[in-house]
Amino acid sequence: MKSQFYYGGDYLKVAEKIKEYINTAPDFLSPQTARSTRAVGDALESLISDQFDSFLGDWCVEYSNDFARRAMADLAFTDREGFYSVIDVKTHRTDTKFNMPNLTSVERLARFYESDANVFSLILVKYDIEGMKVIATEVTFTPIEFLDWDCLTVGALGWGQIQISNSNVIKLLEGNSRKKWMLQLCDAMLEFYPKEILKIQDRIGRFDAVKTYWESREDIWR
Repeated sequence: MKSQFYYGGDYLKVAEKIKEYINTAPDFLSPQTARSTRAVGDALESLISDQFDSFLGDWCVEYSNDFARRAMADLAFTDREGFYSVIDVKTHRTDTKFNMPNLTSVERLARFYESDANVFSLILVKYDIEGMKVIATEVTFTPIEFLDWDCLTVGALGWGQIQISNSNVIKLLEGNSRKKWMLQLCDAMLEFYPKEILKIQDRIGRFDAVKTYWESREDIWR
């Protein structure tokens, strides 16, 4: 059974509620935090976290926002159909030219999606700052499988990290098939890993040469 929350479109209403809430909230920045994208991002995440279950309304059966910084999720909820969504909150200040945020490990996602009841979702808040006021210009709330691979890439960390190629450009495929998306992920990784092998072979060659150089040197530091 597919999640009606996502495939029925209710998640889109939650995104609009988040945007409205941010734009009607009392000013929550100081002159110091307004200058720091990290501080603003943390403040926005906290703002959303405190109210997210209310945005979900009667869809929410159980809600948690108590996760370690390196956890897969910032927020999580179980809906009335029994689906368990973990949510990664990202923010993007629109006057910055480039941003490639990590979403999750490919291996962690592959394991998580072994259960059809699990959903990995993203909240991305694009914003401007006017004085001390945060203006949310766009809020995306979506399961990862609704993100078009045209706006994703894989970074070389651990097994590989799924990344947004450029936060300024988000392409959605609403109602996309999870199976289709996961097969595209597999294709991406099967293309990615051979390139990483070539890089490793180059690095091995480099340090073979470094070792040869040092073996031929006199040890004057004894």
